[in-house]
Amino acid sequence: MDNDEYEFWLSGPIQGVPDLLQPAAHALLQSEHELKKYTSDFPKELLWAKTTGRASVGFHMNHITGVLDRMLTYAKGESLTDVQFQFLKKEGAFNLTTEVVDLQEQFSTKVEEALAYFKTIPEQTLTEKRTVGGKKLPSTVVGLLFHAAEHSQRHIGQLLVTASVLQSKI
Repeated sequence: MDNDEYEFWLSGPIQGVPDLLQPAAHALLQSEHELKKYTSDFPKELLWAKTTGRASVGFHMNHITGVLDRMLTYAKGESLTDVQFQFLKKEGAFNLTTEVVDLQEQFSTKVEEALAYFKTIPEQTLTEKRTVGGKKLPSTVVGLLFHAAEHSQRHIGQLLVTASVLQSKI
């Protein structure tokens, strides 16, 4: 998508992605686009700043990448790795060396990975049961992938508000 004239869900199907996963694929692409748009000129010194007790822009950028990664793992029927648990623990960690562009690229890479995975999923397996976390909470392949997409969109909205408030103060 070259401009903001249309949202991804109005851009037609993504070749190779099963029909039932098109909404999730479109939402992830929209999240990626908006993440870059809302943080393109975001000052590095505000990346970990909080306002009114809410999470930082850096947290939201890390968190959507981490959640997408974890939901893909669960959708594949796998358990989280030690590396994933370490990432989870550090999602909101203040880090002065982190660059905004690195967090943008981190999410873009994970979205690419998700779309490549979507293209490998036989549509008839989308309702297969999966579990989440140590408590083995019930879900399905499509439930996990839809959650990853809607969760990303939710945090993009929170990121936009936080970024706007922080930037209005400078």
